[in-house]
Amino acid sequence: MCLAIPGRVVAITEGEGFDRRGTVDYDGARQEISLAYLPETKIGDYVLVHVGFAMTQLDTDEAERILREIRELEAG
Repeated sequence: MCLAIPGRVVAITEGEGFDRRGTVDYDGARQEISLAYLPETKIGDYVLVHVGFAMTQLDTDEAERILREIRELEAG
C-alpha cells in the first residue's frame, strides 16, 4: 500500500514525454517530478506523486479537503 499526499504544481518545464517536468509544492517542501503520465497537467493543479512521477490528478476541492484532514490529524 502507498500513501500519497496531494502536492500543487507550481512550475512546469515544457517538453515531450519524459522531458516534461514540473515542480510540486507540499506546504513549502518542493520536489521536481515527471509529468510524462499526465501531459494535461497545468500550474495550480494538484497531483499525487509516486517515485518521482505524477500518477493522478486531483480535483482542487478534494485535494484541499485531504490536506485539511491531514493538518487536523497533526494538530491532535
